Amino acid sequence: MSARKNRNKEIHVKTKKTENYAAGAVKYTGVKTGLSTSLEIIDYSKERYERIDTEDIEMAFKFKGTDHVTWINVNGLNNTREIERLGDHYKLHPLIQEDIVSVNQRPKMDEYNDYLFIVFKMLHYNENNEFVNEHVSLVLGDDYVLTFQEADGDVFDGLRERLENSKGRIRNGGADYLMFAILDAVIDNYFNVIEVMSDKIELLEDQLFGDEVEDDITKDIQDLKKEILKIRRAVFPLREVINRLEKTDTALIEERTNNYIRDLYDHIIQVSESVDIYREMIWGLMDMYMTTISNKMNEVMKVLTIMASIFIPLTFMAGIYGMNFEFIPELKFKYGYFVLWGAMIAVFFGMLFYFKRKKWL
Repeated sequence: MSARKNRNKEIHVKTKKTENYAAGAVKYTGVKTGLSTSLEIIDYSKERYERIDTEDIEMAFKFKGTDHVTWINVNGLNNTREIERLGDHYKLHPLIQEDIVSVNQRPKMDEYNDYLFIVFKMLHYNENNEFVNEHVSLVLGDDYVLTFQEADGDVFDGLRERLENSKGRIRNGGADYLMFAILDAVIDNYFNVIEVMSDKIELLEDQLFGDEVEDDITKDIQDLKKEILKIRRAVFPLREVINRLEKTDTALIEERTNNYIRDLYDHIIQVSESVDIYREMIWGLMDMYMTTISNKMNEVMKVLTIMASIFIPLTFMAGIYGMNFEFIPELKFKYGYFVLWGAMIAVFFGMLFYFKRKKWL
């Protein structure tokens, strides 16, 4: 009874209560509550480039309605008042503002008259080789792109370099091409995450087929299962988003950008197929581990069985001549002891020869 109470107590502690807020209430649902909200503003055209790093939200207000393309990247979602101010200035719907700070939101796309809203997950490994699953929101307008991240650290360094140094065609494109470039950077990094996942699977397989299996390998397999499930929950809904983005009929996306979005859809299909393959491989790792343990146990039992089979007839012979009957014919034989030893040795080697011939040894 006490064990059941303790188990129920543990389940109760791990259960998180979901609070019910009014629709459109901007409430941050993440755990990174001690961060300040900072802005990274990149305003550019074919001829100019300007970057501003600030914590003043009002610095982003003056860039709306310009002849340039503006990328406003917001780091830190816990300061919901600042998020609301920025959302109100760009006339974002209250439900959009709610989804921006709701980190458990499933990847999706919402279409409005003046903008598109996209939610996706940014997956990467940090400098400590820890898996990071970060909630990111994107708003596409006529001449601006807003992105909202939980914290500093992302996969956009290559994109920033291309913008600053005018590499490629990004400075010649509009806000829709910037949106594509952001999604492309995220999905390209999915391939890096999948590659790390592949290396981890191969390492665990080598350990399973090696001579020594570490005791904590089951925990490693379980951790890998959790990672692949997080990746799958991020990739598969985003595949639907990209497919819908490709087919959407909106003036915010030019026809030439649709060609790149189609290529982006091909990439996300490749990632999702790889996720399915590695998911099956990870699911098979535990079966492989249990099979390995079973095989090793069978080898031990095989040796013990052979040893017992060899000594059973020897024990039988020793038991016969160990009985306390007075009239045992061989007891009076002068060389009876040595004959018995010879018979036992002959039986021993005979059994070994038989097992060897049967390939049991």
